[in-house]
Amino acid sequence: MNRITPETLAAPTVSAIFHNVASLYPDNAFIAVGPLATRPYLPEGVEYTYAATRAIVDDLAARYRAGGYGPGHRVAVLLENRPEHFFHFLALNSLGASLAPVNPDYRPDEMRYLLEHAEASLLVALPERLEQAQRALDLCADPPPLHDVASGAPFPPARTPAGQAAPDLDTETCLYYTSGTTGRPKGCVATNQYYLSVGRGCCSNTGLGQYREGQERTYNPLPLFHINAGVFSFMAAVMNGGCVILPDRFHPHSWWRELADSRATIAHYLGVIPSMLMKLEPSPQDRAHGLRFMLGAGVEPEIHGAFEERFGAPLLELWGMTETGGGFFADAEPRMIHTRAMGRPLGRPGLDLDARVVDADDNDVPVGNEGQLLVRRCGDNPRLGMFREYLKNPEATAEAWRGGWFHTGDVVRQDETGMLYFVDRNKNIIRRSGENIAAAEVEATLLAHPDVAEVAVVAAPDEVREQEVFACIVLRAREAASEDKARELFTWANERLAYFKPPGWVLFLDALPKTSTQKVQKSELFAAGADPRKTDGAIDLRALKKRG
Repeated sequence: MNRITPETLAAPTVSAIFHNVASLYPDNAFIAVGPLATRPYLPEGVEYTYAATRAIVDDLAARYRAGGYGPGHRVAVLLENRPEHFFHFLALNSLGASLAPVNPDYRPDEMRYLLEHAEASLLVALPERLEQAQRALDLCADPPPLHDVASGAPFPPARTPAGQAAPDLDTETCLYYTSGTTGRPKGCVATNQYYLSVGRGCCSNTGLGQYREGQERTYNPLPLFHINAGVFSFMAAVMNGGCVILPDRFHPHSWWRELADSRATIAHYLGVIPSMLMKLEPSPQDRAHGLRFMLGAGVEPEIHGAFEERFGAPLLELWGMTETGGGFFADAEPRMIHTRAMGRPLGRPGLDLDARVVDADDNDVPVGNEGQLLVRRCGDNPRLGMFREYLKNPEATAEAWRGGWFHTGDVVRQDETGMLYFVDRNKNIIRRSGENIAAAEVEATLLAHPDVAEVAVVAAPDEVREQEVFACIVLRAREAASEDKARELFTWANERLAYFKPPGWVLFLDALPKTSTQKVQKSELFAAGADPRKTDGAIDLRALKKRG
């Protein structure tokens, strides 16, 4: 019997809804870490019930309040995929403060940029991340205080007074940084309304992806500094009385064992995950799981059906962005699994996104033609539940929303039934193993090297990671081109950018193709349909890209 009513979910903040649901399901598991002997922390796993989580959150909230934290403050957290991430999020949310999650793979200057741009009031880090955090703080002009999450000491006092307004639907809850097309990541401001809209969208599924109240255990190997794990699976659990299972990251060889050990009923994926799992040798573990379905994006149509037949779990494709929160689901038959179908706009005001497919002048294209995907919320408020703004960048916010529609940059087509099919993403974004990498950021880093005259970064296909960073470089001294120079440039970038951003391939050129106005024409770097990796002189540096 369902216990969660519309009144339960009518509260204006995520924390208030969590407390309401915790009163209904106090003994249900809320956050779990499954057992995994090779993980450096919690090798035997752990589970926190709703009641236990509520006690931890209430204690943290009291400690933050004692430190003077509240509305108007942002607390940056370097907490990896640990339960502490959600404990601190809920505590801060209850006070009207915001969380700014930090990618643990960031280099010091990348972290410095986030802390300064977000105007972080405090940085909370794991003990093993304190040294890394301090290196970034040393670069800050006005560094926030640093707090060891394992310390029982009081939080450092807030440096500015908290606001007085009571938190509501429009209060900022989290600041997510997403790679844009013009360089440094942009800070997407998410609100309580954003989180609640995502949760309601999940709860409203009526197809194969329907959630059962109080029963689902969702395993999400994606990082908590992205909305997939940070908002999507989290809010589906909060608003359904379910459990979030937090692995440290994706481990292909232990995937099915982890799912079975943690009793997962739902799992999230990116396209690289099904691809890697299909390459494993068949095993009795292939079906020794309790998955009802898997949710994700980017599975190759060629393996979609074969994966479901082998592992017995439907892969339900979806589309969404940090800016949009919700998206589209292809979870109702026919799912068109032999294509890149990603769902249909259903037209429910306040829940669903409406869509248009347009040309370069924002004119609608004929059915079946390719164009850019534009979206807005159905109903009277086109921005309801979507990101509020790009922090400190009103020009980019206005440009993205020109004409009253959010411009996604993704190329799609739509058939006569309304089904949307993914075609390609913005040419200035490389999608590598689920990470969005801005070509402009990599270009700016390489251009700062004294030997580099020009650079153009594009996406190259990759059989394992979907795409890889491919840098076409013009040196000031052409005779210096060599594999050693390519490695030197990789090291330069790797010291300044997270490990996944430096070029996996380098090609030295005499010049880059340009327009009459000297704008680089990336489309002219290679022949249409050509694989950049097969170009004479392309240097493979992928083996140098290592985490840590």
